[in-house]
Amino acid sequence: MSENAVQELRLDHFLRASRLAPRRTVAQELCERGAVRVNDLPARAARRVRVGDRIELTRGNRLIAVRVAALPSSKQVSRTQARTLYELLEERVLPESL
Repeated sequence: MSENAVQELRLDHFLRASRLAPRRTVAQELCERGAVRVNDLPARAARRVRVGDRIELTRGNRLIAVRVAALPSSKQVSRTQARTLYELLEERVLPESL
């Protein structure tokens, strides 16, 4: 693979590496429940993400929207490096549903 090739990573791996989800299985469950959207489309765990993609994640009553800034070079990412993988676009508490 050349250096100029577009890098992609599975969504569940990205969510785990970026620490937006504590474990890959949690990321997969969120995708199965429809709580994850990539570029405004519902996303499965196996969906490939690229730098520049917008990810919206709903956990409980919180919505987090991020833009992918970088992809990790390894499976294990430090807490400091995890924060550099995305740019926080929005974080808000969703209204309680009746």
